[in-house]
Amino acid sequence: MAPSYDCAAYVLLCAEDNDSILGFDEEEEEDGHGESWVLGKRSGFYGDFLMGFPLQSDECLVLLLEKEAEHMPGNDYGERLTTGALDVSIRRDAIDWMWKAHAHYSFGPLSAYLAVNYLDRFLSAYELPQGKTWMTQLLSVACLSLAAKMEETEVPLSLDLQVGEPKHVFEARTIQRMELLVLSTLKWRMQAVTPFSFIDYFLHVFNDGNAPSKLSLSQSAELILTIARGTDFLAFRPSEIAAAVALTVLEELQMVEVEMAVTSCIHVKKERVLRCYKMIQDLLMTESKLLRSASPSSSSVPQSPIGVLDAACLSYNSDDITVGSHGTCYQISPASKRRRISR
Repeated sequence: MAPSYDCAAYVLLCAEDNDSILGFDEEEEEDGHGESWVLGKRSGFYGDFLMGFPLQSDECLVLLLEKEAEHMPGNDYGERLTTGALDVSIRRDAIDWMWKAHAHYSFGPLSAYLAVNYLDRFLSAYELPQGKTWMTQLLSVACLSLAAKMEETEVPLSLDLQVGEPKHVFEARTIQRMELLVLSTLKWRMQAVTPFSFIDYFLHVFNDGNAPSKLSLSQSAELILTIARGTDFLAFRPSEIAAAVALTVLEELQMVEVEMAVTSCIHVKKERVLRCYKMIQDLLMTESKLLRSASPSSSSVPQSPIGVLDAACLSYNSDDITVGSHGTCYQISPASKRRRISR
C-alpha cells in the first residue's frame, strides 16, 4: 500500500511546545524556549552527494518529469519579480539570511535548494502584508526549518537556527504557525523535484554512460546553488537546469563536446537546455569579472565553472550576508553521511 504523505508530513512539525498554533499575532517577535530537539553539528559536503545511489531508470525519470511542474513557482513569478510587481528585495533578503544560516550549520546542498524552492513557491502564491518587514525574516526561518526537517538527519532548535544577528528573533510557536502557513500554501508538497533529482542521470548520459565522478557531482552541486539565487533561471524546469549544469561541468572537465552531447537529450527540449547553458556561461562570466575587480589576487581566475566557483569559495567571508552565491561553499568531510535524496 502506498504511504500516506498527508500523515507523514506531520512529522515536520516537532512538538516544540504545547501552545496553540492557530492564527498569527500581529507582532510576535520574542525569544524562543521550551524546545526539545538537540543539534549535532556536522560538516557540509559535495563530493559524496548522490554517490552510492542507483542511476535513475527511464520510468522513474519520466515520472519525475511529469511531476516537476508541480514543484515550481507560478508561471508569472519571475516576470513579476523583474517588473517590480513583486518586491525582489524580499526574496534577496530572505535568501541572504538563509544562505548564511545554511553555511553556519553546514547543511547539505539539497537543504539550501529546498529552502529557496519553498520560498519562491510561497511568494508566488501568497502576498505578504505591506510594511511588515519582520514577516520576511519569519518566512526565511520557516522555509529553512522545513527544508532542514525534510533533508537533514539533525536539526537545530528553532531559536538556535536564527543565527547571524537577525533583526527579529521568534519563539517556537510563532515559527510553527508560519511553517503551517507555508505547508498549506504549498499543499504539503515538500519533497520537491529539483535539479538534484536529475543531475546524476544527465552526468551519466552525457558522459557516454560512465558513472559521475565526485568532482563532477561537487561542481554540479555548487553550480546549481549559484543558479538558485538568481531570478533569471526561474522560468526553466529543474530537468532543464540539471541538463545545462551537467553540460557546463563536463565541458569544463573536457569530458564532452556540448553540441554533440546535447543530441542525447531525449527527455528534455534541446533548445531550452542550450538556452539555459548559454545563460550559465553568461552568469559565470559575470561572476569572474566581479571576482577580478574585487581582488587583485583573483585576476588569474579562469573563466570556467571550476575556476570561478573555487575562487568564490576562497574569497567567501562567513560574516558577510551579501556575499551572494559564494555563501554555498563548505568544507568537504570524508565522513559525511548521506540520507534521503529528493527523487
